[in-house]
Amino acid sequence: MGEKLLMKGNEVIAEAAIRAGCRYYFGYPITPQTEIMHYIAKKFPSIGGTFIQAESEVAAINMVYGAAAAGARVMTSSSSPGISLKQEGLSYIAGAELPAVIVNIVRCGPGLGGILPSQGDYFQAVKGGGHGDYKMVVLAPSSIQELYELTVEAFNIADRYRIAVMIMGDGTLGQMMETVEFRDREEIEEADKSWAVTGTRMEREHNVITSIYIDPEVLEDLNNRLQAKYRIIEQREVRVETYNCDGADIIVSAFGTVARIVKNVIRMAEKEGIRVGLIRPITLWPFPTETFRKYAEVPAAFLSVELNAGQMVEDVRLAVNGKREVYFYGRTGGMIPTQKEILDKIREIYKNSR
Repeated sequence: MGEKLLMKGNEVIAEAAIRAGCRYYFGYPITPQTEIMHYIAKKFPSIGGTFIQAESEVAAINMVYGAAAAGARVMTSSSSPGISLKQEGLSYIAGAELPAVIVNIVRCGPGLGGILPSQGDYFQAVKGGGHGDYKMVVLAPSSIQELYELTVEAFNIADRYRIAVMIMGDGTLGQMMETVEFRDREEIEEADKSWAVTGTRMEREHNVITSIYIDPEVLEDLNNRLQAKYRIIEQREVRVETYNCDGADIIVSAFGTVARIVKNVIRMAEKEGIRVGLIRPITLWPFPTETFRKYAEVPAAFLSVELNAGQMVEDVRLAVNGKREVYFYGRTGGMIPTQKEILDKIREIYKNSR
């Protein structure tokens, strides 16, 4: 590793993108992610990058489509309502099989909501918020160091599979400051982009990038190819952290900022004789189903803790497949569950399961 700096999460994302070779950024300001735009706008002129503050989120995501189609490493960022406006473009990007990185620093909703942290965009991110049968790889960091490392990896994954990759954080992660240790050199994959629309110089056939297919058989072939690609990604790209799960009385599932709180609760519960484990999905899609299946019969019960009304809990229940009860505890509106609240819920579950 190389230099170690104290930086804000949003700025780390921007610096990581630059180090990953991103030289095209299109976006529109919205709290709490605007520092990503500020940082890139300041840095790009000196490194030959192209930064455009578009007239809207809709314009920005279509600019991303264009740059990705030309083979560029490109990124956009926004927060929840802005990501909603990009959904049509994201579906087009998926249909055209274009690599792109999208950052969502989630704020609370629904509607305009507020600027405080939330995980209420889980469904939108992992189930495909736009139209059609498509998926994005969704990465959920829980520290500033992971913001850096996963942002770099997002560009590699995008190029590796010609797929959109989302970095999904929340307002707390975007605004907080921690030390981050940057590598001296990034491992940047050189992908074959012979498919890109870069001009033929009369030396090859024209490349065509599109997501419209009038012939139903051709469109079905595209969909089948996409689904086959998603199955490969599910086999190869799952990322998950397990902590203290062997022999646990209760296993908690949590991602992002909430997982940090849970780790403190685990230590508190241990003092009361309750052994608590943690399964932290780092890829929200592909979801670490096999990890949950592996531990499905270990605890007396599972508890999913989230900054929403209960979205990931559905995937946990599907993975556990009825072998254990799966409980939920969440806060909404920008409220963050305290250690005491989570510990009280664990105590209640532990008492009822004995």
